[in-house]
Amino acid sequence: MPDALTGLFAAAEETPTYDVAFVPPEWILVLLGFTMVLAFMTLIMTKRLTPMVALILVPTIFGLIAGAGLGLGDMILDSIATMAPTAALLMFAIMFFGIMIDVGLFDPLIRVITRVLGDDPAKVVLGTAILAGAVSLDGDGSTTFIITTSAMLPIYLRLGMSPVVLTCVAGLMNGTLNIVPWGGPTVRAATALGLQPTDIFVPMLPALGVGIIVTLGFAWMLGLQERRRLGRLDSAGLLTGTDGGALSTVPKIFRGADTTPGARAALRTGNIVVVAGGHGPVSAASVDLADTAMADTMLDPARPTLRPRLIWFNLALTLAVMVLLVIDIMPLPYVFMVGAAVALLVNFRTIKDQASEIVAHAPSIVGVVSMVIAAGVLVGVLSGTGMVDAMATWITDVLPPALGPYLAPITGILSIPFTFFMSNDAFYFGILPVLAQSAASFGIDPVEMARASIIGQPVHLQSPLVPAILLLVSLASVNLGDHHKKVLWRAVIVSLVMLGVGIVSGAIPFFVAQ
Repeated sequence: MPDALTGLFAAAEETPTYDVAFVPPEWILVLLGFTMVLAFMTLIMTKRLTPMVALILVPTIFGLIAGAGLGLGDMILDSIATMAPTAALLMFAIMFFGIMIDVGLFDPLIRVITRVLGDDPAKVVLGTAILAGAVSLDGDGSTTFIITTSAMLPIYLRLGMSPVVLTCVAGLMNGTLNIVPWGGPTVRAATALGLQPTDIFVPMLPALGVGIIVTLGFAWMLGLQERRRLGRLDSAGLLTGTDGGALSTVPKIFRGADTTPGARAALRTGNIVVVAGGHGPVSAASVDLADTAMADTMLDPARPTLRPRLIWFNLALTLAVMVLLVIDIMPLPYVFMVGAAVALLVNFRTIKDQASEIVAHAPSIVGVVSMVIAAGVLVGVLSGTGMVDAMATWITDVLPPALGPYLAPITGILSIPFTFFMSNDAFYFGILPVLAQSAASFGIDPVEMARASIIGQPVHLQSPLVPAILLLVSLASVNLGDHHKKVLWRAVIVSLVMLGVGIVSGAIPFFVAQ
């Protein structure tokens, strides 16, 4: 790791001082920290507040209770400043891929996937997992979710499948593969402990392999559940399921006021849904706008934004953007800024068309960027008030000395909730060095602690503090609480399985005799 990069990480760890009203005792900060996270999770999972509102109001209230006072604004602005590049990245990434979808770049891929997967929901879900896993190899969650959602969401909507299944499978697969050596967590662990990323990752390959198998197993079981719920499209093109193809199996956006049971959507063209088996098109007023702006145009093969003559140019532009993403020689937000500008200029020559294309993707952009910026409030309060430091210190202090020889598996277990409740930076640069230093006195190597520390990544990727997962649920118009209900327990199982395989394979010591 270059010295300049190491210095950057070290600078990021410096905690600024704020004009706080008072500093409560450490045990109060610990209590407030855990209570705040619990309150936030409860409010969004019970759908009492939207994630954006909860991300703003809950930390604000607890920050004031923690004595932040007038310093609360500075804490939050400093945190938002660190998230501004991420917000810019997501904004222009959504715009770029949205343009590529509108002009028809992914339409051939959709047709191939549709022919291969057919009308079997089980195969569709398994295909979602495989596609997400393949794209996840670039180490970037946002790109993975954009491409996976772009390719698969129209198929889910056409078959009447639940978009929550898509977000669950894509998030689970991406989280499992997030431990690749060019990904953020492994690099952070290596940097924090002065190690090489490959030394951490290579011995974890058996655990990663089994984790992928378990994830694919979950995807297949979810697909079987969708198959039982929906059935398949029969030879006549009508939806048939265990209930005889009743109208209840057809999503609301595919229903009209006087459609017959068994009706399904053929295509969505702009603001009109054409329904097969019913009595004609459904007006826009009857449409549930729960699907996303990115999916709208993909369902219309005759949309005016198609640019078939420019498909090779658009493919070359997309490949260039993806190459720049992987080699990482330029800031990613700037890469997508330039990519979106070039795509607009070439595909939409007039100012009016360019403006219309930008506005068309505004709902997706506003939804995810607002949540990313709002997440800065939660991160700012956690770090600025000292809650994160207090929580980390409390955890290390409550561990009895008798558990010292078991610190490696304990670190693996702790990484599951810790990386969910706090950023990777806070965990790997704040907590891991403390745990590794304590483990060294019991004969546990730092590299073994680093391997254990990446176990919780399948759960971490589902955290509302991760902008990529906010992007995923926004693109699929899925409630974050619904996503958590379906994915969290599965992610915990994948993490524990990977920990068990890591112990059995010798990558992570279960016990070190003194």
